[in-house]
Amino acid sequence: MSAIRFEGIRVFRHRDFSLMWGSTFLASVAMQMQAVAIGWQMYDLTGSALDLGLVGLAEFLPSVLLVFFTGAVADRFDRRIVTILAIGGEALCAGALFYMAWTGTADRLSILAAAAGFGVARAFVNPAVRALIPTLVPIGELANAIVWSSISWQIAVVGGPAIGGFLYAVGGADASYAGAGMMLVAAALAMAFMGRRMRASQEGRGSTMTEIVAGMKLILERRLLLGAISLDLFAVLFSSAIALLPIFAKDILQVGPDGLGLLRAAPGVGAVAMALVLAQYPLRHSVGKILFLAIGIFGLAAIGFGFSDVFWLSLVLLMVMGAGDMVSVYIRGTIVPLATPDRLRGRVMAVEMVFVGASNELGLFAAGVFAAILGGVGAVIFGGTATVLTVFIWMRLFPGLLRVERLDVASLGFRDEEPPDKLAPASSREGG
Repeated sequence: MSAIRFEGIRVFRHRDFSLMWGSTFLASVAMQMQAVAIGWQMYDLTGSALDLGLVGLAEFLPSVLLVFFTGAVADRFDRRIVTILAIGGEALCAGALFYMAWTGTADRLSILAAAAGFGVARAFVNPAVRALIPTLVPIGELANAIVWSSISWQIAVVGGPAIGGFLYAVGGADASYAGAGMMLVAAALAMAFMGRRMRASQEGRGSTMTEIVAGMKLILERRLLLGAISLDLFAVLFSSAIALLPIFAKDILQVGPDGLGLLRAAPGVGAVAMALVLAQYPLRHSVGKILFLAIGIFGLAAIGFGFSDVFWLSLVLLMVMGAGDMVSVYIRGTIVPLATPDRLRGRVMAVEMVFVGASNELGLFAAGVFAAILGGVGAVIFGGTATVLTVFIWMRLFPGLLRVERLDVASLGFRDEEPPDKLAPASSREGG
């Protein structure tokens, strides 16, 4: 039995990965804490739903505007140092919010400025950390590392808002910001204790625009990468169930705020449960087919949720959606770094994070538009149907992704005699 447990957590044998995992977990919890505090404080000050939307926009736009620059930084400099400095920037933003809340000087513009500061810092953190993970573990353990990274995020999503809300209720906004700031300092310290061999390849370190946009160029040239990254954008973009949960809780399932809380937690529960299964029993065969199957199940569960008016059934369907999404994250999150040379990983990850962020942010907007036109139920059913259709379309557009057999470099089209930084030609991988 102990051997089975060891297999599931084997990736934590690597000290640097364990420190990175702890650092990103603390930073993710802090992110969720400050998000609750900023939202509540802004709404308390202005009473404007538009201002809440502007907060989200201020945090998201930097990743789009700086996408080529942040990726290039992650590839040109020590990714550990980049991450430490960026997390330190987040801590400074939390400190500024704490000071304004403590002194009562916070206003609409200062909160938006701090939110934008968080967005800039995270625009540097995300590609640096994502590009760092494959260098901390043996390539055969990368999928396991991706699973545990996803688990840390899901736990933070569930627990962070609860901690932030509790601190806000007990001590006000300043208490929540102080807690987030201390977690960010601890996250930076954990990253500082990692080893120092964290530089990307010395190749491709020119300062020309060609080098800066090399990540996007690689994605467009390698259809396996393009298919994996774009699949998330379009599949999640259309699925609007999560964004419309308040409508379902109040008008359809007729439950109160406590029921809404359970509905919101359900996808995270399903995701964590599936992640633990994948950590113990990694996928060995038919990975591409399983990827499309998982997203298809996600879409079908969304359709079922749209039709359901039974609370417990809705909870189960949301957990199935979370589980399906976790399988997708696990597979795509392993394929992308494996199919990307280390010298370009930062730039590719920066572009990927924009795609992921766009799917979430634009998905919220799309949910509102569809709900206004079709109603809440119609919007969710339409979204789930669109997700299923996206699966069939992407299977036709990217047959190479469908044919991926295993999560290893050979299955993705590498030649065995080549080092990981050298990919086989796109035509030989995609086969049409």
